[in-house]
Amino acid sequence: MDEHWINEDWNALKTLLPEGWQEMARELGALVRVRKIRNAEELLRMILLHVGPGLSLQNTVKRAALWGLPKISDVALLERMRGSGEWLRWMCEQLLAGQNSAQDWKVPGSELRMIAVDSTDIQEPGATGSDWRLHYAIAMPGAFCAHAQLTDKHGGESLCRYPIKENDLLAGDRNYCKEAQIQHALEQGGHVLLRWHSTALPLFNAQGKQVQVLKWIKKVHRKKGGELAVQTKGGIKLRLCALPVSKEAAERERAKLRESARKNGRQVSERSLRLAGYIVLVTSVDAQVLDLRAVFGLYRMRWQIELAFKRLKSLLNAGHVPKVDPDSVRAWLQAKVLTSLLIEKLLLEAEVFSPWGFVLAE
Repeated sequence: MDEHWINEDWNALKTLLPEGWQEMARELGALVRVRKIRNAEELLRMILLHVGPGLSLQNTVKRAALWGLPKISDVALLERMRGSGEWLRWMCEQLLAGQNSAQDWKVPGSELRMIAVDSTDIQEPGATGSDWRLHYAIAMPGAFCAHAQLTDKHGGESLCRYPIKENDLLAGDRNYCKEAQIQHALEQGGHVLLRWHSTALPLFNAQGKQVQVLKWIKKVHRKKGGELAVQTKGGIKLRLCALPVSKEAAERERAKLRESARKNGRQVSERSLRLAGYIVLVTSVDAQVLDLRAVFGLYRMRWQIELAFKRLKSLLNAGHVPKVDPDSVRAWLQAKVLTSLLIEKLLLEAEVFSPWGFVLAE
């Protein structure tokens, strides 16, 4: 690629970076010395050149030298990356904070802002299990990242990991369907829309008697669905919403349950097999705000987060970490998230992008 256009593209990219990013490189320890790599700009260009297109460290330093960047060894670049994790994380946080304009959409007829939450596992080379976990939240319907947090494999899924604002509607799968997590979301002024977990969240009627959900769902209308007023053991009032799925979808879900049980050496419960024929949700939103049709329509949007993970893992090659040192792994993953956020911000800017290719300074 022509060096002129490389520099032009970099100048345009710099306008997307958060204010003070160069000064924070020193403050957060990414640029403790200026030998060879003289400033934050050169360091970030080399990191993004390595992480963005997925180049090896050796190819990165060779290509960087051809483009006029400092000549350093691959080992030296790795050492620089190891110290850049906090700096990269700070830039991600600042970019997220500046994307409020992409998160202004409200659920029609309400003040609710829908946030889909989930996590995905990322493996190191040669690992037999998951080594890292990315906890991710996207604002709907634009699917722009609202929060990202990186933990090791022991970092469990929890609504408590996400910043919750008043009227945020958090949509998640069964792993988030626990009373303590629901209580936390409500205390922050938010709401929940979750796939019901039959064992983690027992439900009761107004008289305190446990609801027999399997008996109730037999009466649910096949096309219209049904709902029931319930409460948790601690008294949190919720709506239990159920909708039968097609026979084909039910059989696919049952096949997944059986395969998972086979791999783990256990039996699938009869209750799980019967529940596989339904989408069963719980929500804290009043029926006057969201009717039953709207509840299931909104939950369908949650699947957009699966596509977000697919983009990260396939297009940005973030599904398999090419390093084993914890500090360099964390920096590499943070740089991947930063790349994704820069792409999102570029898409936002593209709506009013100028013909000269960059944003005018204030």
